[in-house]
Amino acid sequence: MAKMRIGILTSGGDCPGLNATIRGVAKATYETFGDKVEIVGIHDGYHGLIHCDYKIMSPSDFSGILTTGGTILGTKRTPYKMMQIIEDDNVDKVKEMKMTYRDLKLDCLFTLGGNGTHKTANMLSEEGLNVIGLPKTIDNDIFGTDVTFGFHSAVDIGTEVIDRIHTTANSHSRIMVIEIMGNKAGWLTLYSGIAGGADIILIPEIPYDIDKVTKACQKRADAGKDFSIIAVAEGAYDVEEAKMKKKERAQSRADSGIVTATTRIAKEIEAKTGLETRTVVPGHILRGGSPSAYDRVLATQFGAHAAKLLKEEKFGFTVAMVDGKITENPLKDVAMKTKFVPENHQLVKTARAIGISFGD
Repeated sequence: MAKMRIGILTSGGDCPGLNATIRGVAKATYETFGDKVEIVGIHDGYHGLIHCDYKIMSPSDFSGILTTGGTILGTKRTPYKMMQIIEDDNVDKVKEMKMTYRDLKLDCLFTLGGNGTHKTANMLSEEGLNVIGLPKTIDNDIFGTDVTFGFHSAVDIGTEVIDRIHTTANSHSRIMVIEIMGNKAGWLTLYSGIAGGADIILIPEIPYDIDKVTKACQKRADAGKDFSIIAVAEGAYDVEEAKMKKKERAQSRADSGIVTATTRIAKEIEAKTGLETRTVVPGHILRGGSPSAYDRVLATQFGAHAAKLLKEEKFGFTVAMVDGKITENPLKDVAMKTKFVPENHQLVKTARAIGISFGD
């Protein structure tokens, strides 16, 4: 009897917890099927699936990776919007992915990734492939799950960054504007900002008024507080930009010569208040390093549940946590949606209750 063959790939941005999830999937699969299963690691996400770049894995490949950051399989961003477009290389990406799946005689493909990854996973599912998704992103913006693996690790790092900035801000009596990753959703900035004691939090879901931001800084200065900490999601925009379409916002920023919201906010605060202001961009530091204890547990839970879905031949689903319980959602219900921070979210209310300004 031929062995069951399972493919695993990691796509999109890396984050702490990918290897822990790979390990969880593998260990639970081996535990369930024993030597009747073979796992195929697809290199560099969908790029590897398109170009048939893979490795036959052994159980030893999954040992010692629980605490390791990044991904042992490698990852690349292969935008969903380009998947069905044949570019200059004349590669029919969808056709090639289906061919690789069949050439490798896969019985199922596990896809670990964020929103773009889930869109492509759903497309492959609709093309007839057996696909099971696992939700990864430091942005925590995948619809239908309370949390994604990688998020809490990034919150820990973002919080540490803000903690460290507090001491230098206090020493120099400066306004420190800290840019936190999060282009569309502000979950990471919201959690990190509250945990790190930020005075102002600016997120995409709540467009800010720069005059209100500067007034909040001035109010603290007038009260004898010599510094302020502003946590800004990289995708934050002001009330005027909120009226524009995405391309118009990008063009407006390009025309001004100040592309990022963080840089513009810092310059405007200094110009309007005279208070010395600096920017801090931790960038990919938020993605790096070992996963937190929370994410190691979550990754293991998600991996085990994915193996359970495989055993039940329940394909076309992605793993999720809902109300503290591990479950699953149909890929078609998740793929084209983003989970944004509601303006009346409990954490937003909590932040306002302790005097944190959202610049609105």
